[in-house]
Amino acid sequence: MKIGILGGTFDPPHNGHLSLAQFAMRELQLDEVIFLPANRNPMKSGKIQAPAKHRLGMIDRLIQTQPGMSYSDMEITRGGPSYAVDTLAELQMVRPAEYWFLMGVDALRGIGGWKSPSRLMKLCRIAVAVRPPHIVHDVLARLPEEFRGKVDILEMPPMEISSTDIRDRMHRGQNVSPWMSAEVLQYIQANRLYQNA
Repeated sequence: MKIGILGGTFDPPHNGHLSLAQFAMRELQLDEVIFLPANRNPMKSGKIQAPAKHRLGMIDRLIQTQPGMSYSDMEITRGGPSYAVDTLAELQMVRPAEYWFLMGVDALRGIGGWKSPSRLMKLCRIAVAVRPPHIVHDVLARLPEEFRGKVDILEMPPMEISSTDIRDRMHRGQNVSPWMSAEVLQYIQANRLYQNA
């Protein structure tokens, strides 16, 4: 079994998350991609704006028609800061498989500062989405030598949007439909999320 793990705060989840999951599934021939919302990301200082139940609800809407995609609340249930190495160790115990941890270039750059990165590399491979203007060679050159053989590159088309951008646009009353699924937008509106700056 080949499984991709897509972690993040998903506050809110958007089409960039979905396109990465779809691309990784196709390119790496994964059987499943699990969206894994963090309880609290230790690498980000910003406050999570949507409660966990709503972040899970939005992910559910985002992937409800996507075959092979699921989500897990294990990091939320565990509580405290969410560390990839702890999650992968737990997954390998309860559901042994070949795992890929999916991430963007920015996350990969900081991987040396993650909790136990060498142990993480023993538990899974890393699949990194490289979008223009980033260049694959430059991305790999910045990695510690010991990690390079454990990284798979996903060369993807550009998509310049983030959850922070989307929240900012929503606070200003701007249209975010080009980057969000209609189902997620309906959920946000029904639950009155991201209404105040």
